[in-house]
Amino acid sequence: MVKLTDNILEAMGNLKTFYLATASKDGVPNVAPMGAVFVKDPETIWIQDNFMMKTLANVEENPKAALSVYGAGAKGCFQIKADVTVMKSGPELAEMKALIEKMKPGLPGKSLLVLKVTGVYQCMPGPEAGKKLL
Repeated sequence: MVKLTDNILEAMGNLKTFYLATASKDGVPNVAPMGAVFVKDPETIWIQDNFMMKTLANVEENPKAALSVYGAGAKGCFQIKADVTVMKSGPELAEMKALIEKMKPGLPGKSLLVLKVTGVYQCMPGPEAGKKLL
């Protein structure tokens, strides 16, 4: 697996909303804003499923995703590609629900998307756009 660098982790720490891109097994794309995003370790990102419909269906059919890291305070633009596992029970889901409950009480926490980073790409405009960084 790929490990996120300190500058990418810092960029992620400065954001409240991320955009997660998924696709069905037939290739129908979906992009949705995500707020319940937590970096578990430099190789793993957790996203709590509170209200997912198409996103959840897509990763169950096609366990690949891309997470956009861009916005005010991010100091860069990164696209993180990942393999996704859906957890509907277990200690990891309980841990994520507890983390989110402290920040935003009352969210349902139906499942947990575990993203294992497979690559990181540059997404700032210019001649380096799309370049594989990690």
